[in-house]
Amino acid sequence: MHIDIISVVPEILENSLFYSIIKNAVKKNIVEIEIHDLRNYGLGKYRQVDDYPYGGEAGMVLMIEPVFNLINDLKKIRNYDLIIYTAPEGEKWSQNEANKLSLLENIIILCGHYKGIDQRIRDFLIDKEYSIGDFVLTGGELVAAMICDSIVRLLPGAIGDGQSALSDSFQDNLLAPPVYTRPAIFNDWKVPAVLLSGNFAEIDNWKHEQAEKRTLLFRPELIE
Repeated sequence: MHIDIISVVPEILENSLFYSIIKNAVKKNIVEIEIHDLRNYGLGKYRQVDDYPYGGEAGMVLMIEPVFNLINDLKKIRNYDLIIYTAPEGEKWSQNEANKLSLLENIIILCGHYKGIDQRIRDFLIDKEYSIGDFVLTGGELVAAMICDSIVRLLPGAIGDGQSALSDSFQDNLLAPPVYTRPAIFNDWKVPAVLLSGNFAEIDNWKHEQAEKRTLLFRPELIE
């Protein structure tokens, strides 16, 4: 899989992406992630990438020319399955979307910044918009990093135990059940006996029941 990320502050991504599972996946050539500084495509002597909005509204807006030129150059190298923009009004990012995107080969993520981006970018260059919640960030870099993390960990070979990702929360529209490890007893607090029984059918049933209970308690809308 190949992921290109476009940003005006690439340092945020460089300092947050290449650790842990993503770092290992890159080393194993499971995924390639390239971060592109939009200012390299900026206009004029000062590499301008933003300008005042028409209509007199406050704030600055990312211009269409730098974004178009960068995406156009990327398209000369490979064909893309999806070009994504991180936006507050986008579709809520979910585990289901991560599952779907993990099956793609090449994607571009454009990080929003400032007041927003020229609407023509969204109308003519973007295929899909995603949001991580009903709040506003300074830019879309952290959102892009979260999207990448949730996708890459699903790629075959990215996690040593591939079944681990499949049992995560939200995979079955359920939260994950509680988990325990050694010691079996600590301060008289005991691990549920069923987990120590060795009866894997009973353990599976217990895990499913616990997942349903936790989901009904904390996130009932997932089941509804």
